[in-house]
Amino acid sequence: MMRKTSLILLGAAAGAAMTLLAVSPRVVFVGANAQAAVADTYRQLNLFGDVFERVRADYVEKPDDAKLVESAINGMLAGLDPHSSYMDAKSFRDMQVQTRGEFGGLGIEVTMEDGLIKVVAPIDDTPAAKAGVLANDVITKLDDDQVQGLTLNQAVEKMRGPVNTKIRLTIMRKGQDKPVEVSITRDIIRVRSVRSNVEGDDVGYIRLTQFNEQTTDGLKKAIADISAKISDDKLKGYVLDLRNNPGGLLDQAISVSDAFLQKGEIVSTRGRNAEETQRFNARPGDLTKGKPVIVLVNGGSASASEIVAGALQDHKRATILGTRSFGKGSVQTIIPLGSGNGALRLTTARYYTPSGRSIQAKGITPDIEVQQDVPDDLKAKTDTKGEASLRGHLKGDEGKEQTGSQSYVPPDPKNDKALTMAVDLLRGVQVNSAFPPNAKTPIPN
Repeated sequence: MMRKTSLILLGAAAGAAMTLLAVSPRVVFVGANAQAAVADTYRQLNLFGDVFERVRADYVEKPDDAKLVESAINGMLAGLDPHSSYMDAKSFRDMQVQTRGEFGGLGIEVTMEDGLIKVVAPIDDTPAAKAGVLANDVITKLDDDQVQGLTLNQAVEKMRGPVNTKIRLTIMRKGQDKPVEVSITRDIIRVRSVRSNVEGDDVGYIRLTQFNEQTTDGLKKAIADISAKISDDKLKGYVLDLRNNPGGLLDQAISVSDAFLQKGEIVSTRGRNAEETQRFNARPGDLTKGKPVIVLVNGGSASASEIVAGALQDHKRATILGTRSFGKGSVQTIIPLGSGNGALRLTTARYYTPSGRSIQAKGITPDIEVQQDVPDDLKAKTDTKGEASLRGHLKGDEGKEQTGSQSYVPPDPKNDKALTMAVDLLRGVQVNSAFPPNAKTPIPN
């Protein structure tokens, strides 16, 4: 049995698939119709084998057998839905790093500019920060290798590596005529999926950028930090910003929701068979002590973000503000395929909010809609098409699919209409019938 890890995100070779068919009692030991279906499946697999051999023998150039098989697997999975896929060994490792939220590295946020790597900022208390790397530094060499010609991903991969190993950076720094060489010893770097600050002196702001293994701990720390800065009698409430958060781990979505809830169902997942239904419930203990909460969402808020928004909306624990979310209402399971073979990412279930709503291809509709003022040069780029626009997506409720929603967030918080309204509502400067949510109104279906 292959180990499965449930994830909210975004094959086996033919021989393995045949083995599964052969050992499945539901297939082998049933009536004539099922046996006919099995025979038809084997006929199709034989057809694949015939095509595979014909390509190997007659294609104009000798093909790579492994690439042929991988392409066949990718084609099979792509025909299912947009979120099922095969990950080769490297892609699987990268996915594990992303969901784990920690890796051996230097601790710098970087971008590509004119073919070179530019430092956006060093992360506090990391090897890069301690070695004196500065924002706007331009990295030209990694050890003795020129950066020019590498992609951003290739450069990042070279900077990452085992803990306690060294790398030498050659840096061009504004104001200095000669390159600066910095030797840095790699250490464990934790991805900051949670950022927080105090708005004014009475509102806590918490932004979640993704749902990795560090997110719930980061959320708990953010709430503790805000509570330490603002006395309980002065704290008006919290803004939880999930805008442009693409999702991540299912268990983190559940634990983040649980941080704001005392009881009740958070989410349920339903697979092909009724016995595969799972329900996840909140445990007693609201970390925010019942303070008002406003959740910000937009067209880029997907999957795990929608689970949190849906749970808090259905339980009337928070007011949802912004624009309609992406609409990814499915769960993918990551199935490792053995050493060196990568993994299968397979859609195995749909999820439902506490009221039983599926948001697949619809998204979460905010209680208060706020559209941002978008600069003219960005208007064509600031709408996210949504799940319903993806080819081959799982169908939502008939006639209720919706696609396209604004996903622009102004870089200057002073121009952020959604954030401004959220803070004003918490302070009582603005009034809206959706805030605070009325716990006596029925849960939406």
